[in-house]
Amino acid sequence: MKIVSVAEDLNIEKRIAITPDLVKKYTSSGFEVGLAQNYGKHLGFTDEDFIKNGANIEKDEKILISSADIIIQHGLLSDEKISYLKENQILIGVFNPFLNQEKLNNLNKMNLKIFSLELLPRITRAQSMDILSSQANLAGYKAVIESFAKFEKAIPMMMTAAGTIPAAKVLVVGAGVAGLQAIATAKRMGAMVFATDVRIASKEQVESLGGKFLTVEGSENLETEGGYAKEATDDFKKKQEELLAETLKKIDIVICTALIPGKKAPVIIKESMIEKMQTGSIIYDLAAIQGGNTAFSEVDKIINKNGVQIMGEKNILNKLPTSASNLYAKNVFNFVLNLYDKDNKKININLEDEIIEKTLIK
Repeated sequence: MKIVSVAEDLNIEKRIAITPDLVKKYTSSGFEVGLAQNYGKHLGFTDEDFIKNGANIEKDEKILISSADIIIQHGLLSDEKISYLKENQILIGVFNPFLNQEKLNNLNKMNLKIFSLELLPRITRAQSMDILSSQANLAGYKAVIESFAKFEKAIPMMMTAAGTIPAAKVLVVGAGVAGLQAIATAKRMGAMVFATDVRIASKEQVESLGGKFLTVEGSENLETEGGYAKEATDDFKKKQEELLAETLKKIDIVICTALIPGKKAPVIIKESMIEKMQTGSIIYDLAAIQGGNTAFSEVDKIINKNGVQIMGEKNILNKLPTSASNLYAKNVFNFVLNLYDKDNKKININLEDEIIEKTLIK
């Protein structure tokens, strides 16, 4: 079985799907690995780094892609590279079927098997393949670092002979994987941290990290069976708005992480709330790419509203591409092993396996 990967458009995506140490794991499991020339050069990985671990390097991407049994990427291939595909190949990546439905439907007509890893079920057996968790961890960390770099005051409390500087107050909206990492990072750097989430189960996790959980009075647990947040009721939204509006008056930095899979991000921080925030405050919106959790979020722009700066990027992990690639590559490797029948050296698409059934785009 031949596994290949080609570099993404580096203006959009700097992560790679196979790192040099993973080449050795693939080859020892019985795979042949083919990579495009200069595949990891932008991350400091030379072709020699891949070759010495068992990879073959190919200059011609058309030959490489057309010869593959399995193609591993992060995002969808370009239209030109899609034209190199042939029947019965397997594509593995993060293909966002909610945004790319037409392209994926066309690929399915070519008799390709397409697995989109953001659709993995939240079950114990899938944890080692969970790309959303591994990447969200890094995103939550980096959002805090970017916000603190922009904030023009000290973060921890500082007691000096000239007086005391109070600790910065941070609010994390959404206490999923990214939110919990944001809480942990902000606490490590000395901030006072508050958090809110529609899932009551998050309270214990937030408090275990030293954050204060803001609870909406009489709230219900808005959590799906898969562990994701679900749409809040109008009554909950009203109570949450009142709590947030009062809290935001005292907050210096807000990290927004609230997302509903497959839907536009909920607008949680309204214009009226931002108007009452302190001048110099920062909002980093990790949900900007899906519409944003604030009334003013724009991708790859810093919006200034009454002295409050609102930030959001298309792909924050392009600022941590090496770390993100290392984790992503391991997630994908574990997913491939789950597909692979090692004894017969072939892929076994067993639709009775929940992991396979949920990620296969039909």
